[in-house]
Amino acid sequence: MTAVTPAASVVPLEGDALIELSRANASRPLAQRRSTSFLAIGFFAIAIGALALPTHRHTSILALLVCMSCYAVASRVRFEFGGVFAVPTQPIFVAMWFLVPPRMLPLVICASLLLAELPDFVRRRTPLDHFALYVISSWFSVGPAIVIFLWAAHAPRWQSVPLYAAALGAQFLFDYVSQYLMARPVLGLSPIGQLRSVLPAFAVDTMLAPLGLLVAFTAYGRPWTLLLVLPVLLLFSTFARERQRRIDNALELSSAYRGTAMLLGDVIEADDEYTGTHSRDVVDLVIAVADKLELAARDRRRAEFAALLHDIGKVKIPAEIIHKAGPLDADEWELMKTHTLIGEAMLGQIGGLLGEVGQTVRSCHERWDGAGYPDGLAGEAIPLEARIVCACDAWSAMTTDRSYRKARSHDEAAAELRASAGTHFDPRVVDALLDVLAV
Repeated sequence: MTAVTPAASVVPLEGDALIELSRANASRPLAQRRSTSFLAIGFFAIAIGALALPTHRHTSILALLVCMSCYAVASRVRFEFGGVFAVPTQPIFVAMWFLVPPRMLPLVICASLLLAELPDFVRRRTPLDHFALYVISSWFSVGPAIVIFLWAAHAPRWQSVPLYAAALGAQFLFDYVSQYLMARPVLGLSPIGQLRSVLPAFAVDTMLAPLGLLVAFTAYGRPWTLLLVLPVLLLFSTFARERQRRIDNALELSSAYRGTAMLLGDVIEADDEYTGTHSRDVVDLVIAVADKLELAARDRRRAEFAALLHDIGKVKIPAEIIHKAGPLDADEWELMKTHTLIGEAMLGQIGGLLGEVGQTVRSCHERWDGAGYPDGLAGEAIPLEARIVCACDAWSAMTTDRSYRKARSHDEAAAELRASAGTHFDPRVVDALLDVLAV
């Protein structure tokens, strides 16, 4: 089963950013959205209405209590995958296909999820209005309930494995659609983005489903044997805590990198107000273009840091060259061009992600036709992040007053970018930048 934690952003996010956003909003009141109310009310209407269907199989109070208790325990074990978390409930859930009448399955699952969250509701770690999220997270159970009710309402048997596979597929379909309808207004994810975010959780469920079928053969008619799964859940809990520690460490490291980058940005601005302000302007453009080109989360972050720090090497260039009120002569220009190498060396001393950013900083003045510096790289040999920074840097420079000339108009700057696409700049990056700028 997957579930999405509440968030308040409408910007598509991935990776560490999505984890940070999900954690930050996990204890906040839920924003009132029609989609949330519609999905919660819709689930209750179907779950309660299903009770009027034929029984097909009987169950006992003991079986219901054991199923709900085991499922609630399993629901407390959570593996984070971006804004989605996976829980190892699948062995219990598959066994419940045969221990709980299909018409009761969605309602029992919903009650189990709320039972699992009861301690957090009581301690006020989870706001009461998050009740709706756990109701919506129960939608996945409707798919298997329909399949089992129509075709497989019998004791577990191996010849019905194709039907059980269909029930698993129905589970994923209902889970994906309900989570997407809930997350789309909040996180701004595309259908493909939502699919990528839930695939790890679906993979976990797929691998655990055969175990659930084996458990069902044992537990059918003997529901108390479902308790034998609890030691396995304890093992999963240990793995989940270890993963949690790794994610915490990764987020701390990411925060440290960002803090270091911002500190270096402040150093640039303190040394040269124009260069610092220019760098921060370039950052906004670079992030927008990176999103337009759908860069992966790590590449997007590398582009963001490169935009902020692409001029860091200028802190070691003599001030009289930086502030010269006119064009540089040949010797001064050769010295100025060393700022990319200086920047790479400075960031390389930090290492890690910023060391990688240093390699991008080195290439931010390469040209698409190979006439740039310092290495004369051309075309796709230039890192994409550097190509993005190069075009955005040029736009910012052209539309800003300099010591030796006035700023150009946006139309003039756009015309210059178009004219230089394929020679100075990557044509695809120019198109994305102009789309972002709407010029």
